[in-house]
Amino acid sequence: MSFLALEGKSFLVFGVANRKSVAWFVARSLEAEGARVIYSVRSEARRKSLEAQLAGKPVFVCDVEEDGAVERLAAAVAAAGHAPLQGIVHSIAFANYRDGLKPFHATRRADFLQATAISSFSLVEIARAFKGHLAPNGSVVALGISSLVVTPGNYGYMGPIKAALESSARFLAKSFSADSEVRFNVIGSGPLKTSASAGIPGYLESYLYAEKMTHRKRALGTQEVADAVLFLLSERSSGINGTTLVVDAGLGSNYFDEELVRLAMRPEGPR
Repeated sequence: MSFLALEGKSFLVFGVANRKSVAWFVARSLEAEGARVIYSVRSEARRKSLEAQLAGKPVFVCDVEEDGAVERLAAAVAAAGHAPLQGIVHSIAFANYRDGLKPFHATRRADFLQATAISSFSLVEIARAFKGHLAPNGSVVALGISSLVVTPGNYGYMGPIKAALESSARFLAKSFSADSEVRFNVIGSGPLKTSASAGIPGYLESYLYAEKMTHRKRALGTQEVADAVLFLLSERSSGINGTTLVVDAGLGSNYFDEELVRLAMRPEGPR
């Protein structure tokens, strides 16, 4: 048995979109540990696009933006014999950037509410719907961001929404503690090279800047984030609940990196 002891346990993973998705890395890592992964994808079109990669695996369709969709998913997963689940991975986020980058104060109500429903409140709906289908010592892990105090202009209204996701995880940890030991935690990930991130205006420059801020001068890898998710899903992290585990290769504490200070103050180079 491996250190994480995930073999033979069942996990539901939300958010696989393609081979670059954090959810994909998590799912493949779980399977490598001998766990059984149940996949939830957004649409029939997404399921068809993943047919080759997910052939022979249990795949369900659930658009969390649709009323009642999560409850129907929970019933279908249980009816198919996949419960109890040892854990759930919430790797879902959406923001409408189709009109380009706008200042935060110009955020439209419809866009903010839609992004909140998909990216944050869906965690609450998933927890409620699957409460009776989780093992008593199960673990729920959501994917967040490494810092909620920085204010990147190109991330826009998703910053406050990720803050709501993190807060929701803490409150769910408290709520579930009344009658179970199910844990809720968040991985605060630094910038990653994913297809979803590519849709954020100006993301490439931010990603390269973040790479220079890491202590090692090498960007955070998606597999590194997936490895941290597996730890939180495992009973090896049983003492961690209602917490955000930051995985950012040190960039959050390296604001005054000598190279970045030099480039900012003397961009033309030494004289």
